[in-house]
Amino acid sequence: MKKPLLLSLATIAILGTTNLSAESMYDQFQAMKLEMQKMKKEIEELKAKQHTAVADEADDEDEEEASSDNKKVASADDEEDDDEEMSVEEQLADLQESISDLNKHTNGNHIKLGVDYRFALDNLHYKMADGSTQKNDAFMTNRLWINMNWAATKNLSFTGQLAYNKAFGARSGASNPANASFETFDWIANENAYNDTLRVRSAYFLYKNDTFMGTDVPWTFSIGRRPSTNGHLVNLRDDDHAASPMGHNINVEFDGLSSKFVLENVSGIDGMYVKFCAGRGMSNAAPRFNTAPYADTNSNAAIDLVGLIFTPWSDGQYSVNSQYYYAGNLIDVVNPNDQTQGFETVGNLHAITANFVANGIGDGISDFLDDTVFFISGAMSITEPDSGKSMLGSTQSQNGYSEWIGVQYPSLISEEGRWGLEYNHGSKYWRSITYAEDTNIGSKLAARGNAYEAYFTEPLIDDILSLQIRYTYIDYNYAGSNGFFGSTSGNAMSIDEAIAAGLGSQVVDTAQDIRFYLRYRY
Repeated sequence: MKKPLLLSLATIAILGTTNLSAESMYDQFQAMKLEMQKMKKEIEELKAKQHTAVADEADDEDEEEASSDNKKVASADDEEDDDEEMSVEEQLADLQESISDLNKHTNGNHIKLGVDYRFALDNLHYKMADGSTQKNDAFMTNRLWINMNWAATKNLSFTGQLAYNKAFGARSGASNPANASFETFDWIANENAYNDTLRVRSAYFLYKNDTFMGTDVPWTFSIGRRPSTNGHLVNLRDDDHAASPMGHNINVEFDGLSSKFVLENVSGIDGMYVKFCAGRGMSNAAPRFNTAPYADTNSNAAIDLVGLIFTPWSDGQYSVNSQYYYAGNLIDVVNPNDQTQGFETVGNLHAITANFVANGIGDGISDFLDDTVFFISGAMSITEPDSGKSMLGSTQSQNGYSEWIGVQYPSLISEEGRWGLEYNHGSKYWRSITYAEDTNIGSKLAARGNAYEAYFTEPLIDDILSLQIRYTYIDYNYAGSNGFFGSTSGNAMSIDEAIAAGLGSQVVDTAQDIRFYLRYRY
């Protein structure tokens, strides 16, 4: 190998880092160090091959006067050596191209971007309590997520996501002032089909360390716009990585903080960890151009939430998980027929959930069971009405219950596809905060009644392009499943009671959503 070629390779590798900022140097040099070690080994091997080829050429020249048979052998050797040299040059070219690609990925960009686009077509059908029907045979939406990630140091990183979600040829959220309170509520800012505005869906920094105050406890701390939708178990049908919360009783966008402590080193129990969360769901603050900007107002008190996630055991295949949260100063609309009258504070809510997950059933029984996921989850909600107020149709504290079971297994008609089946049931006073669930007929996990779901997800081109067909059916026993927390939009009256009160045309008895989507992620 010629010396200028070696110098050029080193120059490409080193000069590629000269425009890096101080904040990005750590990760850049760590990646560069690993790649340079690999390159050094490859170059030594290539040099050895070329030296061998040169030596063979010299031997061939010394044997020019050998017999004709030997000349034929030498000629064959020469051709083989030429092929060897050509192979070496090709490998050096590939190596140089690899260095170029490395520099492209470590060229000082502060944020790494990813794209997640989805086209969805929904067939929506509602049967109202009075027997009338409402439907949309072809509701089409565009959803775009722009993902941003950057690791400034070994311990500190940033993650963000911008979102766009809009129905084809329409903008919603401001056309009818009577329902504007629901449409523009902050917990579902990016889950509703709004308009062509690009919004912040999440933005937070994450600090992590392997020790906490000198103990062998890895821990994290994070604050910002939380990744609190598509949480555990819900993520299976959504074909996403699980966000932090357990989706059975909370699935909303949220602003807050969290801190996680991994306890398996000190407890000796596989996968044990605890995570503390807190945040604000709605601020009580006057507008900027007010006599006293951002001061408390006489309207609703701020909605705050605190919670704890605890996994007592997880061995990678089987796990037990639990979650508790308390939400204070929850609201309802004053008048569901005229939401311009705003909200009123009605009380507080306690919520508990626990689940068991099997990521593979048994051990080596069959490939099918090894690749099957099964889960069962139970949840409980407890209302705490303010004095003189009512929640969910009652002035007394009420307990609500929900159970949820699901299975996801390999496709029997394709190599990479996945099938899923789920069922959940909610009691009369069941109340979840799952408004951001990705189901256009409303949250199935909030249903006071029975919900059934089946889906098929198929990768078309690697993990880049995929399709899904999903069927969701909800049979409500009580009204108010998708309302707020008081006794106007959230009143848990039975279907018969709704008809008797003359509300049959306003209360949904059954709902179904047949969805097809195409999704591109890269």
